[in-house]
Amino acid sequence: MILGKIFGKITTSNFRFLVEKETKKFEFVQVLHKVYEYVLCQVVEIERTDKDIANCIVIGYKDDKGRIKPIRIPFDQGAEVLKAEDEFIKSIIKLEDSEKGAFIGKLEGKNIDVQLDLKKLLTKHVAILAKSGAGKSYTVGVLVEEIIEKNVPILIIDPHGEFSSLKYANEEEQENLARFNLKPKSFKGINMYGDPKLDPEVRPLMLNNNLTPQEIVHLIPGKLSNTQLGLLYSALKHIEKVDFTNVLLSLDAEENNSKWTIINNLEYLNNLGIFTDSYVSYNEFIQPGKCSVINLKGISPDVQEIIVYKLMKDLFELRKKEKIPPFFTIIEEAHNYCPERSFGETRCSKILRTVASEGRKFGLGLCVISQRPARVDKSVLSQCTTQIIMKVTNPNDLKAISNSVEGITAESQDEVKNLPVGSAMITGIVDMPLFVNIRPRMTKHGGQAAEILETVKEEQFFEKLEEFNEEELLPIIRPKITAKELKLMSDKEIQSINNVLIPGFLFVCQGKNQEYNILIDMVNGEVVTDIDSFETKKLPELDKLSQDEIRLLHAAFQMKSFKETDLTKKGLPLDMKQELINLKRKGFIQESGSNFNVSEKFILSQLSNHACYNKIEFLKMAYNHKESPRKSIDEIKEKLSKFTSIKDQRECHILKYDIIYK
Repeated sequence: MILGKIFGKITTSNFRFLVEKETKKFEFVQVLHKVYEYVLCQVVEIERTDKDIANCIVIGYKDDKGRIKPIRIPFDQGAEVLKAEDEFIKSIIKLEDSEKGAFIGKLEGKNIDVQLDLKKLLTKHVAILAKSGAGKSYTVGVLVEEIIEKNVPILIIDPHGEFSSLKYANEEEQENLARFNLKPKSFKGINMYGDPKLDPEVRPLMLNNNLTPQEIVHLIPGKLSNTQLGLLYSALKHIEKVDFTNVLLSLDAEENNSKWTIINNLEYLNNLGIFTDSYVSYNEFIQPGKCSVINLKGISPDVQEIIVYKLMKDLFELRKKEKIPPFFTIIEEAHNYCPERSFGETRCSKILRTVASEGRKFGLGLCVISQRPARVDKSVLSQCTTQIIMKVTNPNDLKAISNSVEGITAESQDEVKNLPVGSAMITGIVDMPLFVNIRPRMTKHGGQAAEILETVKEEQFFEKLEEFNEEELLPIIRPKITAKELKLMSDKEIQSINNVLIPGFLFVCQGKNQEYNILIDMVNGEVVTDIDSFETKKLPELDKLSQDEIRLLHAAFQMKSFKETDLTKKGLPLDMKQELINLKRKGFIQESGSNFNVSEKFILSQLSNHACYNKIEFLKMAYNHKESPRKSIDEIKEKLSKFTSIKDQRECHILKYDIIYK
């Protein structure tokens, strides 16, 4: 079909034509050239005055060797512009290769399959960029399905727990899938790793405890002085096996007061419980046809950085030695793990930059996903040859995209702001961006936004509303586990879950070269040690104990469980019966049969081990009940200051779930 004729200024890269038949922006057209025969072009903008004028760019023609080449001689004045035929488009830009490609969707406005070259993905990396809610997680799911189908091992860093849905077929979209010649499908080789306390379906994530001296130094929070570095390397020098236990023992033997800061930091890392000799085999993570999901939902950002650093460093080293097969790594929320340097460095920034620049040599593919392209490390983003860009509206993010994407035009950049959900601009397949409608997923999508209000019948709505007080915008610290997840995880049938707000204070404390937060429940004045189950512990009032009682308590804490006769072995007097009775009465000691145990109700070791990593959020939340404080801030500060140095405090409300079982 003839759409119009060329007029005005013509170059080897651009031309205009008067529109005679309906023409759309980004439509593909073909023009007959007197030297190169038919040449593929694309409409990039349409102007309307008294007539419609289409601005076009020239994509190129195919030479004798099948390569796309630009024209060297402009088109003639008055040359006819035709609507491009599907077969001609396919022949020029090679969008279909079902054997080696990943079927991502269809070219916008055409019934042409778009396949991403998996070999290119594994060697030159990919970035998926979009604002929140534009469909990037859904697109990642489509890409993962295709990669698993091609038997390529995948490792997914999943901070939101979205990818477990790959195990379930998408039965809800059968009709939509049929239009793409697809069927609902589930995948069996999806292995989930994480914290079983937060998600009972995941396997425990354990990392290799065998570390190098450089890793020990890199993992320690903060910057060590030259004296401290010298002390640490001195302690590491004679250790045969470098792990936290051996390093701590070696440091303890050093006669230098600088050791205590290092010991404190190493004890913090050791107490995380993620480093062990019985770690998950890396050959278990990376297997052909398998997808290993590192579910970091509910894990503090500080610990997430450590996990990503250790995993990526070890896997990269193993891949260089060809001890594991080539694999593809997907990193969700990449701006949290490899931020642009002006936003600071994380523990895993350096290794991710290394993987982005060198991974292609060793068959290690990388996919970075972010809703804030401007905050992603530019050196990582620039290594991603293929970019899938969905709707982006933030000016800084648009600027970051235009700086990192080759071949993007001003018109294409403007179009990114108006992309509907489910459409993407893909670069890297050819020299110019393509607009693609993403295909439906064969598996269920796990990345929907959480429903704040559960659906209720209209007649029940006002009844339900009466149970809640008027919503307020409040500073709230909430559990990592949602009420909906609690219902799914519970062994018993839950009738209802009420939202109860507990008054609290989040204190910023300074330890030995370490800053941490302590959350205090202002009803009982106790430290909240677990927000999910709302467990609290008391701060001991040691000034109300006698010296003998403190000595006895110290010895009891070291032994954990003991008989009265065991106290003499710790150098205590023979008769400590009265002190033992006093400590039992005050709740520090519990009697269990013939043994005594130290009560778990008190914090008797390092306060920093009970740090709170949840942040205060300002939320408009409906609640059933709000408690009133019974403790004063001065009373709590006086007690807390005996154990740590307080730098700042913020008032808040702690969300507690009151569960009513049937």
